[in-house]
Amino acid sequence: MSDQRGIPRRTFLKSAVAIGGSAALSACVDRFGAPDVDRGPEDLSALPDRQHAWDEFLSTDDHGNVVPPRHHLLLLVDYEGDGRPTEGEREQVESAFRGLERAYERSNDGLVFTVGYTPAYFERFDDDLPGGVDLPEPEAMAPFEEPAFDTPDAAVHLASDHGQVVMAAEEALKGNQSTLNGVEMPASLSGVLSEADRRSGFVGAGLPAENDDVAGVPEGEVPEDAPLYMGFKSNFSKSQASEDFVTVDEGPFAGGTTQHVSKIRLHLDQWYDQDSRYHREATMFCPVHAEEGLVEGTGENMGDSSGMEEHGCPAHTEEHAREYGKVGHSQKSARAREDGSPLMIRRDFDATDDDRASLHFVSLQETISDFVETREAMNGTDVAGESGVGQRTNNGILQYMTVERRGNYLLPPRDLRALPPARPE
Repeated sequence: MSDQRGIPRRTFLKSAVAIGGSAALSACVDRFGAPDVDRGPEDLSALPDRQHAWDEFLSTDDHGNVVPPRHHLLLLVDYEGDGRPTEGEREQVESAFRGLERAYERSNDGLVFTVGYTPAYFERFDDDLPGGVDLPEPEAMAPFEEPAFDTPDAAVHLASDHGQVVMAAEEALKGNQSTLNGVEMPASLSGVLSEADRRSGFVGAGLPAENDDVAGVPEGEVPEDAPLYMGFKSNFSKSQASEDFVTVDEGPFAGGTTQHVSKIRLHLDQWYDQDSRYHREATMFCPVHAEEGLVEGTGENMGDSSGMEEHGCPAHTEEHAREYGKVGHSQKSARAREDGSPLMIRRDFDATDDDRASLHFVSLQETISDFVETREAMNGTDVAGESGVGQRTNNGILQYMTVERRGNYLLPPRDLRALPPARPE
């Protein structure tokens, strides 16, 4: 569907979310109207204690895989005050978040969001690390990385199938919109938390192909039904940890989780223009998948599993390095398991920030150490140098990505999401 100027609706909405602001929101509403979205509950005690409890509210596909919202925004914010937040400021911030929850139901059609805090935020307290939580400063995760590190005080992750909802929620938080979906906003973040950076993006069939006119991806090569720029789906339920698994279960922040956010630049010209379909399947999944033709199209035929364990890929990573001269991204990552479960939930999305194809990698895990373990498995340093596998070349998808920024966050339970102390009583 296009607007009266011939611009595809989805492209226009993506661009508007990327630009942000009241003018972009007004342009979307003028052209497409405001989406008809149900409001959230008046009694917010009906919502889960966990901020990150999204899965039961989101749509699923025919195989039971959770379908992520299509439009995303990471709003990085800094605390404007000196020293520690006051109780009045906490009440204001919590009122703003409750306003979002009352305005929109928690769903793809409505709004899901989380609020996370960095180690830098907690430095203002005498006990400068959050009690009972593994939350180190971010660091480079591979010898070939030189990322910058995100040190805002907090990050708000907003997501919805409707770009207008994401933009309206952002404007309401900034104090630029007094009502939201017909609900009066009781407060905003204005005067307490101010924008340090914003990163928008998208995920879902059709969106990457419609937004391939940027550096880093050859125009016209991304499959029309691909949910991500690299052409394959990644939301297999058996490749994701459960929300129970990633939840902190002890201490003052029990019910919360940790979040890692990476900003990754993509280099996909070779991926599409020079590499064969065989190579893309082998390095995204596993050489066995390419040899046996297991992946059709974007991988919809694979149901709820990427087929790693079923085809013995993780256990034979080094053997495949010698036999095929390459190993797969999913194959390497699947070596990081606890009692058969993956250690993380991925909630990442593509972007066109700075007119370059990018990926905002967002993961949830009980401890940042779980992320580190998974990333180390994905690096494949142990197989580098074996046959045709180099430090990055033929080593999964490492050669097609450059990590530009990294940040670590604590996502407290809902009752502590507004400027939490380091040691809640």
